Amino acid sequence: MGQERVRGSFVTAADVAERAGVSRSAVSRTFTPGASVSSEARARILDAAGRLGYRVNRLAQSLTIARSNIVGLVGTDIHQPFHAECLATLSAALLADGFQCMLLNAANAERDMGALIERVLEYRVCAIVVMNGTPPSRIVKECLGNGVPVILVNKPMPGFAVDTVLTDHAGGGRAAAERLLAAGCRRLAVVSSGARTASLLGRLVAFRDRATEAGVPVCVWQEGPTDYSTGRAAALAMLADEAIEGAFCVTDLIALGFLDAARLDCGRRVPDDLSVIGFDDIPQAAWSAYQLTTFRQPVRLLTDQVMQVIRKRADTPESPHAVVTLPASPVVRMTVRGLTAQERST
Repeated sequence: MGQERVRGSFVTAADVAERAGVSRSAVSRTFTPGASVSSEARARILDAAGRLGYRVNRLAQSLTIARSNIVGLVGTDIHQPFHAECLATLSAALLADGFQCMLLNAANAERDMGALIERVLEYRVCAIVVMNGTPPSRIVKECLGNGVPVILVNKPMPGFAVDTVLTDHAGGGRAAAERLLAAGCRRLAVVSSGARTASLLGRLVAFRDRATEAGVPVCVWQEGPTDYSTGRAAALAMLADEAIEGAFCVTDLIALGFLDAARLDCGRRVPDDLSVIGFDDIPQAAWSAYQLTTFRQPVRLLTDQVMQVIRKRADTPESPHAVVTLPASPVVRMTVRGLTAQERST
C-alpha cells in the first residue's frame, strides 16, 4: 500500500487516491462541483474518503480557483452585547448559507486594522464585512483592487464603491428627543462616549438638534469608553444639576450605568423625576432591574441585507453599490414618565 501515513496527520487527497486505486486528479474532480468523473470511480473514492476520514482542504482549493467561500468579519469591541449579537447572528447566517467565517478581532487595535485586513486577503476571501470600526481607505482600495467586495455595517464611507447597511441613527435620535419632550421633560441631557463614530454622532446630533428646535436646552457628555462606566460617570457629574429631567444615552450599555448611578448614588426616582432612553435594545435592557425604554437596532434585518449583498456580489459583481438604511424601532418599557398602561405593555 506504499508509505504508511504519519499517525495524527491530516488525510490527504493522495491518501484517498492510493486507497481507491485512482489518480490524484480523479479525487480532486470528485470533490469539485460540476467536474466529470465516472460513477464507478466516484463510488470508490467516496468509500475510501469515508473510511479514511478525508476532508477537502478548502484553503488549498481556493488557491486554484483564486477565491474561497470564506467571509472575513472585522470588528472592534466584539465583547459588547450589541456587537456580540451581530457577530452571532451574522456568523450563523453565513454558515447556514454555505460560507465559512474568519473573525478578525481588532479590539484596541484600530491602527492595525489595515494589517488585519491584509491578512484576510491572503486567504482569498470572497467578501469582507466590517461590523464596527472604520477600515483605512488604503485597505478598502486594495480590497476593491483585488476584486474583494467590502460591506460596511453602520459605517458610511462616502466616495468608495462599497455596499453599506445602516440603521437610521439620526431618526432614532430625533425620536428619542420627541419622546422625552412629550413626557414633559424641559431640561435634557445626551450622554455619549469619547468615540466619534458616525453612528454615535448621528444619534447625538439629531437628538440635540430636535431639542433645540423645541427651545429646550441640552447638556452634552462625550467622554470615556463606550460602556457602562461612562454612563455612571456621566450621571454622577450631570445629575448634580437637579434640573435635568430627561436623558438620552446613545447606547443601552451607557444607559444601564446611568440608571444605576442615578438611582443608587444620586437618589433620583426613575421615571417619576428622571426619564431615561437608550439605544440598541440589548438583552440586558429588558432585565427587571432596568426595564429600559430604548430603540432597537434591527439585527436580523441588518444580517439579511448583508447576506443579500454577499450573494449579489457573487452573482453580479458589477451591479451598482447601494446604501441601505433600516429604521430603529422604539421599545417602550418603564423608564419614561407619562406613558399609558397600554404604551408600557407594547
